[in-house]
Amino acid sequence: MQVTAVEDALRAHPDDLASWRAYSDWLLEHGDARGTLIRLEQRLARTRPADRPAVEREIADLVAEHEDGWDDGLPATARVLARRYGFAAEVAVQWSDDVREAVEQVLHGRFVTTLRIAPNAAAGEDDDWDDDDWDDDEGDDDEGEGGPAAELRPGTLDMRLLDGLDVGRLVELDLSYLDLGPDGAEILAASLRTDRLRALELRYCRIGDAGLAALGASPHLGGLRRLRLQRNRVTAEGVRSLHRFPELTELDLRYNDIGEAGAEALLAAPFVGSLARLWLYGSDVGQAGVRKLAHAANLPSGLRSLWRCV
Repeated sequence: MQVTAVEDALRAHPDDLASWRAYSDWLLEHGDARGTLIRLEQRLARTRPADRPAVEREIADLVAEHEDGWDDGLPATARVLARRYGFAAEVAVQWSDDVREAVEQVLHGRFVTTLRIAPNAAAGEDDDWDDDDWDDDEGDDDEGEGGPAAELRPGTLDMRLLDGLDVGRLVELDLSYLDLGPDGAEILAASLRTDRLRALELRYCRIGDAGLAALGASPHLGGLRRLRLQRNRVTAEGVRSLHRFPELTELDLRYNDIGEAGAEALLAAPFVGSLARLWLYGSDVGQAGVRKLAHAANLPSGLRSLWRCV
């Protein structure tokens, strides 16, 4: 069994149960209890409700006994946010002077496909960086919902620290609340030399139109499905750069003053008919923009009906 080939296949097709069963045999041969965990979790999925508690207890006992040794390859500062069969799948680290070393260690994780890099709380940033609800109503400044954009300030983080890292295994990358600025976005675009990335979270990164244009010009990011750009000083010009992401199905443009021209640019995008989720406020596009979205024949009917209620 060529284990590296199996691991590559499982990263590409993580729901392939047969390959996981084969991998469990190899793990057990090498004394790794995650081989047993794979079998137990797959058995649990097939177990009738009355018999599930016994299997769940067996899984819990196994995890309690072995989990502390499953992340020896990760830096001490990393947090595992999600696992698959005991293997770290989603990992978060905080920005620091040692961020490159920490990220490099995380990227060597066998099945880490989602990476989150969060602001350093010690540097005065919000320390609740594991809260998925930040982007809804909290943390807003005095601009007001969709109000005039403040002057774009340069990023404060040296994104060159991450340049050259092997991100080829990543499917999702979350850099929300890191102050990249347009220059940081340009460095990021040049660094993401992988065609596997499907989700990119850049909320509150202040990348502006120039940063978004740099990302759009990347030859590797055309396969993105989800792009979150909440409060990034994006205008209608930036929305036109989104045309470089033809596969998008989820798009967050809240708190960006894109106006009616931005609504028109959005409706002209190659992905607009495939959108399943669109985060955008009426004040971001103005009343004229709302009317255009509400009556756009190429916007999916479910999204169009929401705009008719604005």
